[in-house]
Amino acid sequence: MNGPGLRDLAPEQALRRLELTVTRRLDGLLQGDHLGLLPGPGWEPAEGREYVAGDDVRAMDWNLTARMTAPHVRDRVADRELETWVLVDATASMDFGTGRLEKRDLAVFAVAAAGFLTERTGNRLGARIVRDGGTRHLPARTGRAHLLALLGTLLAEPRGAAGRAAPSLGAGADLLRRTGPRRRGLIVVVSDFLEEASEWERPLRLLGARHQLLAVEVVDPRELALPDVGMLTLVDPETGRRREVPTASRRLRERYAAAAARQREEIAAGLRRAGAAHLRLRTDGDWVRDLVRHVLAQRRVALAAPAPPPPPAGGAA
Repeated sequence: MNGPGLRDLAPEQALRRLELTVTRRLDGLLQGDHLGLLPGPGWEPAEGREYVAGDDVRAMDWNLTARMTAPHVRDRVADRELETWVLVDATASMDFGTGRLEKRDLAVFAVAAAGFLTERTGNRLGARIVRDGGTRHLPARTGRAHLLALLGTLLAEPRGAAGRAAPSLGAGADLLRRTGPRRRGLIVVVSDFLEEASEWERPLRLLGARHQLLAVEVVDPRELALPDVGMLTLVDPETGRRREVPTASRRLRERYAAAAARQREEIAAGLRRAGAAHLRLRTDGDWVRDLVRHVLAQRRVALAAPAPPPPPAGGAA
């Protein structure tokens, strides 16, 4: 993004830029259906009926079959409405960026993409923001006005204070699981995931057990490699600790790059174990292009994979 940053603009201008960026560049590719972001069939059970040749045997309803003494299947219907929740990391580590965006601005763009793409079909969108001093809950509602208000809240979120206590991403995920989605839906987690994977892996796995789960990892190039710029002062945004780093040392730069690569591999492995689809966005990259590539890859996987069986049905037909 060229020109002033989102937070340098008046609130109305910032929201207008967000909307135009998302709708103009993605319109015609992802037509508002949540399946465009993370495709998958609906799981809502429909009425049972007698089995006929050609039916998928994985849809067999064994309880109904036993009661009726003849093979029966239970169809599924696609989810007509989706409740999308975003879990957004707004802690101090997100207040960093050496590319065209700061990580916190890229996080807002990711939320805007999810919001504008699902809002068109009347789906509900809610959010939980993980920030210094606690988390903020924004209830799920429909409509463009609600989406713009949610994005305005994210843009107005103050920067994190170094050394100030903030809840973990895992704690935010636990709160979202208990207080957020009322039915099966889509969860989008936007973070740099720089906490230990043990802090967030299990809470995300519990979320993914019931909901579709998309993890958007935001990364800055300086978190992957150090430039050769002589003595560099690095500041940990979470603790405020400062350290002088002699970047002229080739050995030090190589060690830094190797450690950063291991960290990203651990993050990717933790997200896989949590059952999340993983999208990595960089502050120096084209986030729209990366999002489109992710969507196309998800669609290919969905078309190639057989449909999962419905959950076992309990009651009478």
